Amino acid sequence: MARTESKVRDLVSADPEMRTAVETVLERSEAGEVKWVDVKGDLTSGQWGRLIEKGVLVDGDEGFRLADPEGTREGLEAAAADGGSAASATSSSSSSAADVDTGDSSWSTYDKMAGVVTVGLFLGYSWKPLRDVIGSTMNVALGPLHDVLPFYAVVMVLALATGLYSTLLQANLMDMDKMGAYQERMKDIQERRKEAQKNDDDEALERIQQEQMEAMGDQMGMFKEQFRPMVWIMFLTIPVFLWMYWAIGVGGNADAHVTLQNLVLPLRGEVAWTESVLGPIQAWIVWYFLCSMGFTQIIRKSLNIDMTPSAS
Repeated sequence: MARTESKVRDLVSADPEMRTAVETVLERSEAGEVKWVDVKGDLTSGQWGRLIEKGVLVDGDEGFRLADPEGTREGLEAAAADGGSAASATSSSSSSAADVDTGDSSWSTYDKMAGVVTVGLFLGYSWKPLRDVIGSTMNVALGPLHDVLPFYAVVMVLALATGLYSTLLQANLMDMDKMGAYQERMKDIQERRKEAQKNDDDEALERIQQEQMEAMGDQMGMFKEQFRPMVWIMFLTIPVFLWMYWAIGVGGNADAHVTLQNLVLPLRGEVAWTESVLGPIQAWIVWYFLCSMGFTQIIRKSLNIDMTPSAS
């Protein structure tokens, strides 16, 4: 059909990478219907969604089929005959986050090991023997620091250190371009969904719903992308917190292992380290987070690290 030929020609002319996508679908559909799982290694989810949206792919019995295989081939030939002039003129302006392969984030063996150890470290908050072991071990390194600095200054140093490695871990383990691409794609889907609902286009709504289902895999990948640096941050930070628990004497039947003077907090004045100042939140936690948030902002500005996802 001439209509299918025109659709394919426009897709390929606007984005030369769509040629490979269409050729892949043509090849895989020769034996019958094609599913996303058959092509996900060769197509991005955005390209797959555009083929469905434009009607090049239509619903089949168990997957999708080409609406007009012959028209699709003719569209590819017509786009090739154009010499690529239209593609070169529009490729820079037609790139979209929907065509960026968001993929699935994979965790290495070390990531998984760190996750298991982190779960075990959480027991230290409620189990005193483990807290005492970790606290006394950490004190080998942090005890000398407390010998030369008052405890509030030690907490400031710890907040600076945790803020520094947290920022560096997030910057190096999170792909902001990939996350931004996913967010842009989901925004585009929502906008097209609203437009289809406004126009009472049930057929378009079905295609968009299918695309949303396919995007669920990307969503899981983005969750893993976000959580991966958090595992390492907690892996390094929980022992620091358990040392402060041990040193201050937080928890039932716990004794302080350092000499403590009252702390002076902004807007609150002089308080004891274990005194509740914000509901059940104790003064030492408030002091740590005030220092941590301040140092983290300074570190990000100094190193020019932007943690906002951006589409490429």
